Amino acid sequence: MKKVVSITALVCMVAAVLLTVVPLNAADAMKLRITVMWPPQHPITKLLVEWGGEIEKATSGRITTAMFPSNTLSPPMQVYDNTVKGIVDIGTCLLAYSPGRLPLSEVLQQPLGYRNGYQSTICANEYYKKFQPKEFDDVKVMWLHAAAPGFIFTKNPVKKTADIKGFRIKANAENTDIVLGLGASPVTMPVTETYDALSRGMIDGCLFPIEALQGFKIGEVVKTIIENYGISYGTSMYVVMNKDKWNSISPADQKEIEKLNAVYVEKLGKLWVAMDNNAKKFAESKGAKFLKVSEREIRATAKKMRPALDKYLAMTKSKGVPGAQALKFCQDFLKIAKYKNYK
Repeated sequence: MKKVVSITALVCMVAAVLLTVVPLNAADAMKLRITVMWPPQHPITKLLVEWGGEIEKATSGRITTAMFPSNTLSPPMQVYDNTVKGIVDIGTCLLAYSPGRLPLSEVLQQPLGYRNGYQSTICANEYYKKFQPKEFDDVKVMWLHAAAPGFIFTKNPVKKTADIKGFRIKANAENTDIVLGLGASPVTMPVTETYDALSRGMIDGCLFPIEALQGFKIGEVVKTIIENYGISYGTSMYVVMNKDKWNSISPADQKEIEKLNAVYVEKLGKLWVAMDNNAKKFAESKGAKFLKVSEREIRATAKKMRPALDKYLAMTKSKGVPGAQALKFCQDFLKIAKYKNYK
């Protein structure tokens, strides 16, 4: 009888030990649903899949992820709201697709003279760390990133920036002041319609980050990319998580995820540069030319962007948020050589 009791006690002890070291079953793991705006084979989607795999590994399977590319989980204009509501666990999208909701952070998409996507991505995250804008309080910000530089692409060859005066230029609503500052007429339309609009001559050019030359095949239907950093803006984006879902994760696992987030800010910034370099080669292979304007022309163009910056300052002042400080912070950050000169 004593022998049976001893064996039973030993079995219980072994079971207790196993329960403490064996990872959760897949059925017990927290699965995070992530909405992604890019298609499955896009480099950013692949990088996010990699990030999800690293989260699963770092948390010993306690947290897994499921990617929903091409906006299949949420329409792009509703990603932020759906993340707040918990319809989406992690949302990735453009800040501009939440118009009026993130006023201070609109500084990131101004024509600040961005030189590359690494610089714009690091700037966005340093801005967030510095200001901790309350407009993001209803979510957990994983990280921010931004495509840059943004330039004018023209259907027909031009020799200088002034040549686009009177042109019809496709631009997103948040960037129309850039086009107006150059004496051109902004035309708003979905990015998916831009290729055909250029092909048919419905518009004379477009305002896009360089990656669009390959990502949306715009490099096939334009002849000149005006490399004028006086107008260069950033297309800022977020990766945010439902706050209740984040708070349900253990502090230890939160810490591991935060470490990974810092790593992937660097990876994503470098990826934007790599994609831009590939897009340049693609456009040039199709016959497009990059027009590098003089520093004098860049300075003259930057002065024409002042009304756009003043409009941002007036808007933030009316909302009681520190727009002047945010603008100065970003302008100062963009002067740092190691980010400015990254290739």
